[in-house]
Amino acid sequence: MKKLIKNGLVVDGTGKQGFLADVLVEGDRIAKIGNIESEDGCEVIDAKGLVVAPGFIDTHSHSDLQILTDPEVRPKVMQGITTEVLGQDGISMAPLPKEYISPWRKNLAGLDGDTDDINWEYETTENYLKMIEAAKPGLNECYLVPHGNIRMEAMGLENRLPNEEELEKMRQITRREMEAGAIGLSTGLIYMPCAYSESKEIIEMCKVVAEYDGRFVIHQRSEADTILDSMEEVIKIGRESGVKIHYSHFKVCGKKNWDKIDGVIELLEKAQAEGIDVSFDQYPYVAGSTMLGVILPPWVHDGGTNKVLERLADKELRKKMVYDIEHGIPGWDNFVEFAGLDQIFVTSVKTEKNQDAVGLNLVQLGELRGKDPYDATFDLLYEEENAVGMVDFYGTEEHVQLFMKRPEMNACTDGLLGGKPHPRVYGAFPRILGKYVREDKALTLEEAVYKMTKKPATAFNMTDRGELREGAYADITIFNPETVIDKGTFTDPIQYPEGIEYVMINGELVVKNGAHTGVRNGVVLRKKGKEVVK
Repeated sequence: MKKLIKNGLVVDGTGKQGFLADVLVEGDRIAKIGNIESEDGCEVIDAKGLVVAPGFIDTHSHSDLQILTDPEVRPKVMQGITTEVLGQDGISMAPLPKEYISPWRKNLAGLDGDTDDINWEYETTENYLKMIEAAKPGLNECYLVPHGNIRMEAMGLENRLPNEEELEKMRQITRREMEAGAIGLSTGLIYMPCAYSESKEIIEMCKVVAEYDGRFVIHQRSEADTILDSMEEVIKIGRESGVKIHYSHFKVCGKKNWDKIDGVIELLEKAQAEGIDVSFDQYPYVAGSTMLGVILPPWVHDGGTNKVLERLADKELRKKMVYDIEHGIPGWDNFVEFAGLDQIFVTSVKTEKNQDAVGLNLVQLGELRGKDPYDATFDLLYEEENAVGMVDFYGTEEHVQLFMKRPEMNACTDGLLGGKPHPRVYGAFPRILGKYVREDKALTLEEAVYKMTKKPATAFNMTDRGELREGAYADITIFNPETVIDKGTFTDPIQYPEGIEYVMINGELVVKNGAHTGVRNGVVLRKKGKEVVK
């Protein structure tokens, strides 16, 4: 059935001024934008007083496992997201050689969860993407091939550099997965095994990605003390490989590092002046979220999760862990140092035994257990086999707005979906529209919509998405600019936002009058040539 959106303010994603118009949808495409009379057999949506925008694009998502087990992914769709980019931080689902399934599931659990409800013997990105299609996803999905998975297949999980034969194997795996439709490469240089690598290894993989005009998405080696050196490394990778660069969840962590912000911006502009294509995504909160295991010194992670558990069980090694956390290690992003034990909160665990830890900061955890906070935390990580999520507070609203206004910025959620998640899982995009557009006036409505739609679509070569124009796919989000806002808090995050009235994905209404319709109409987007298409 044709659908006609009447009387809305069309904000088309390009950044130009919004205009009153009707939008006609036929099949999965936009047929016409203008003054359109109603037709017989046409479903009419009255958008008077509402904004009609392209569907939002989440360039940093952790729905990699949930898209198979709960494919509606309502936390994303209900905030207006119609497309998301999986495979983040160098640690994801594929490729996954059969012999590494067990240790890799443990490594992945803190980010994306774990389940016995799927068949883990899919091995490659091609097969993983086919599994997503078979699950009938609730929104459009595309995939970055993760550095850690490539490294694991080529040389295992050891803390060493690859030899030339292994490096060639990494290049071959990267090519295979790009041919399967991956839209680029990701890495997370604070996560194992990615952190074991040096620039040369990444450059060689990025050379392959550049051949496909893919993008390199990076959680850089430092977002704190050594962020300037870290950014120089990323720029070097872009310069020597020719790949397009995209920094994940861009920020500067820790009060003592805020004086580095000017230098950070200078490096962004230096890269652009060199002709290096640089972009970044950002979530609109002063707190981050990741696996609690990142508070452990890097050496604790050598050899994978089983080795982590062995070391956590050793009282003498625990003393060394505390010493390194308290005194620091050069080049290591020390979350306890820049957030503090009282500003790191447990968000998820996998066992019933430790559910009482969820929502507590690490000082409170120690009080609950009657132990030193470090020992209580180490016990929790040991008992949960390192599958613990966390939220950490690191920055200021002033800095959030500073980076939000940068031309390189597009919006993202970067939320872990398990337990008591970061509220960004449910509300990142509405928060930008409600707080930063309507209340704070940090962005205009048109600027914000551009940063949620056309900007990420262009960065990731998504063909015919991210813009309302005739012939484009009918991914459309309709919201009330007077009421749109996130509702979740850090203590009660699982709340859908207000003001997202309709969401259309490939021409079908997935949200109608603020309620999910139960329709799943997403597709897998693959890279073909230089375009990302269904």
